[in-house]
Amino acid sequence: MPIHRYRLLAAMLAAALLTAVPAHASRQDLIGLINAYRAAPQQCGGEHMAPLPPLDAPAAMARVRIGVGTFLEQALERAGYPVEHAEAVYLSNVDDAAAAMTLLRQNFCDKLLSSDFAAAGAVRTGDDWIVLFARPLHEAPLPTPDVLDTEVLAAVNAARAEPRRCGEQQFPAAGPLRWNAALTQAALAHSSDMAKHRYFSHQEKNGSVVDDRATRAGYAWTRIGENIAAGQKSVAEAVEGWLDSPGHCANIMNPGFDEMGLAYAVNPERGRVYWTQVLGRRR
Repeated sequence: MPIHRYRLLAAMLAAALLTAVPAHASRQDLIGLINAYRAAPQQCGGEHMAPLPPLDAPAAMARVRIGVGTFLEQALERAGYPVEHAEAVYLSNVDDAAAAMTLLRQNFCDKLLSSDFAAAGAVRTGDDWIVLFARPLHEAPLPTPDVLDTEVLAAVNAARAEPRRCGEQQFPAAGPLRWNAALTQAALAHSSDMAKHRYFSHQEKNGSVVDDRATRAGYAWTRIGENIAAGQKSVAEAVEGWLDSPGHCANIMNPGFDEMGLAYAVNPERGRVYWTQVLGRRR
């Protein structure tokens, strides 16, 4: 009798590089068996479980490639299926989908019956299987430039309207900021440069900083400041992150600023969003 070995792979997998062999029918059979089990589950951990809806089986999940030091979420993103969360189970010396399902039901019924997942997939290499469970990434659309000023000003000015502690520094409520097109131009220039060259810094590769960018945009300033962020999927998330950071928060609450601009840019290869907020006071 073959010895079945299995283990749960968490965020990082340390497996040899996999090259999937043609096993489309076997993979689909396994997802079908998983969904049949979810529709009429037996006991799991001594508890009777209610039926659950079927898991999706996106083709991208069968294309995932996992190597030494690979993060599962990143591997799924590269395969074309970005996720909020994913887990995987590794099975070896398993002849077919029915045998794989038996092991999963016996040892990982909590994964099979979890309402936290909406999709499943399997990658088979010979008699070795990686069974994937995932919750896909649902992104709210980014605001279009014509409404960005309204959304940003509402979030930033709501924060300034209340006293706030930024780290160890206490700030009183500050007056609302006005939107400024030149500061927005400076912000867009920097977000676009970060997105294009995939870096994250206040200083561009050519050495320029926010002072230079604001001046080039035609903004004659007496005070200038900048907040940057990367990876946030919405205005609310970007502003919330800045308010949680003492230095960024102090910029937002600084009563010496009375105008601002903000822009984002998206890296076309990775889809990563880069945000820049420029705050200023004119001469």
